[in-house]
Amino acid sequence: MVGFDEHATKRLTDTEYALAGAAAGGLTRALSQPLDVVKIRFQLQVEPLKQLPNAKYWGVTQAFCRIAQEEGVTALWKGHVPAQVLSVLYGIAQATCFEVLTREVWFIAPEWRASQYRPIVHFVCGGAAGIFASVVSFPFDTIRTRLVAQGEPKIYRSTSHAAREILSKEGPKGLYRGLAPVLIQMAPYTGIQFASYTALTKLISFADATGGPTKIEHSLTVGALAGAASKTAIYPLDLAKKRLQVIGFDGGRAGFGQTFSTSGLLHCITKIVKTEGFTSLYKGLWPSLLKAGVVSALYFTFYENGCALLLRYK
Repeated sequence: MVGFDEHATKRLTDTEYALAGAAAGGLTRALSQPLDVVKIRFQLQVEPLKQLPNAKYWGVTQAFCRIAQEEGVTALWKGHVPAQVLSVLYGIAQATCFEVLTREVWFIAPEWRASQYRPIVHFVCGGAAGIFASVVSFPFDTIRTRLVAQGEPKIYRSTSHAAREILSKEGPKGLYRGLAPVLIQMAPYTGIQFASYTALTKLISFADATGGPTKIEHSLTVGALAGAASKTAIYPLDLAKKRLQVIGFDGGRAGFGQTFSTSGLLHCITKIVKTEGFTSLYKGLWPSLLKAGVVSALYFTFYENGCALLLRYK
């Protein structure tokens, strides 16, 4: 189980937790990137996600096919380099921070040691770990979004070129566009994710002796449910973040329909509701839930089994 285990006879060091988190983040990103590309394209489309003459995308399968047809199959991995750096940095920061915080709670606040309080402790520690990891890795999130958002001809040739262009034209704040909704959403998102995973792990028993699912199947199932629950809870803020990250990038959006401008988080959300309707705050929710379920399931599976593998050689 993730988090500090007071009954464990062997424990990993903070460096080993960081290594497990990095591996889990990198492997998960490599497998889930196409879903992320489709989700971002949906979130940035101002037009309704319906089969209309002015709508570029209107369904998950149609979006996959159109991107592959117009931009090549490799376009489904657009922005993969900064996304991979993002995932590795985020995995290191989140795993290390979470494990350290849960360990410190055990020693500092003994009244919270009871197992029934574990989901609450994991919610708080997971939220704090998510905020820390987001701040550390956010510039790569912005670069990833810009690379995924652009069409042909390309404005940015590579990750380093995108970073240089953003810094020269927009300054350091350009790399942190959309940070406000991330900081607001990340605490509940990561908190719900870790708390749900912990609670569901306790509630659902998997009997290996009677032919039940293995530990990997256990992690995949519970991780997917935890990811879907947390993503649904904060989705409008995730959409607003993506819209904010491409402000001033109208040239790269040529051929994708209407452009969107806003002056800040609240204005962004109210403008979306006013011009596109309330349900547009959940535009792209389906591929996002697919991605969240897959990412969470893979992350917890890779992370737990990575930790188990490292413990085996201690």
